[in-house]
Amino acid sequence: MLMQTETTLAYDISALAPELQAQILGDSRNVSLFQRFPDKLLGLDTNAKTVKGERYGVKTAILYLMPANGSGAQLCPMAELARCAGPCLFSAGRGAMSNVMLSRLRKTLYFLQYRELFMAQLAKEIDAYQAQAQRQGWKLVVRLNGTSDIRWENIAMPGIWAVDGNIFNAFPAVQFYDYTKIANRRNIPANYDLTFSYSGAPEYAPFVARAVANGERIAVVFRNRAIVDAMLANGETFLGLPVVDGDDSDIRHLDPRGAVVALYAKGKARQDTSGFVVG
Repeated sequence: MLMQTETTLAYDISALAPELQAQILGDSRNVSLFQRFPDKLLGLDTNAKTVKGERYGVKTAILYLMPANGSGAQLCPMAELARCAGPCLFSAGRGAMSNVMLSRLRKTLYFLQYRELFMAQLAKEIDAYQAQAQRQGWKLVVRLNGTSDIRWENIAMPGIWAVDGNIFNAFPAVQFYDYTKIANRRNIPANYDLTFSYSGAPEYAPFVARAVANGERIAVVFRNRAIVDAMLANGETFLGLPVVDGDDSDIRHLDPRGAVVALYAKGKARQDTSGFVVG
């Protein structure tokens, strides 16, 4: 049931923090935003990191949702153990949210409350981007967990799509990829590549050990670029694994498995002390 207000929204916002509900309902522009569905779910090469993929002939479409439990539902099940919920939500904005984060919140509520419509729109956008990429001579890759950690392999397609299973089955020619902190994901489709995301939080250590033992590719965020450069120059290892430069692009499926992909912190992440950032 939708929350009863003087203005009916398209979404039930009753699970949101009271201050966030007040921000939405207290501004006519925000009310208008939450009275309708998103026109667009995916962004194409919307940040400097994914644009670097163009040197490999790749265009990258990314879906950004509300991280952790910022929507009232937990979309990152390992967030507390890995201690990444606080830093992620802090950088995302606590209290008053930016327009960007409100847009991500609306997409998340759309996903949670109108699943079939959401998946149908997502598939339609991927189909259009794939056709566009082919016309222009690019290869399309898609990252669905830009700011979430959803097991998309378990999300069914709506009945209007004549395909069994998930979004990956619907687009076998498209390469999908994600970072994940869930170490026990199984039955991953061949066109869905996963990179395990490291955290140094003590409670999370058993999951890191499992990822190492399984020969996973592991993304590690270091404090600054100088640390990464020194490790690469000296041939150092981390977690007993060889280190490769992860800042060249975001096209992780090209990186070797059984290696650490070295990234470096940017913006507010440089001050992170949760264990997510190393150094």
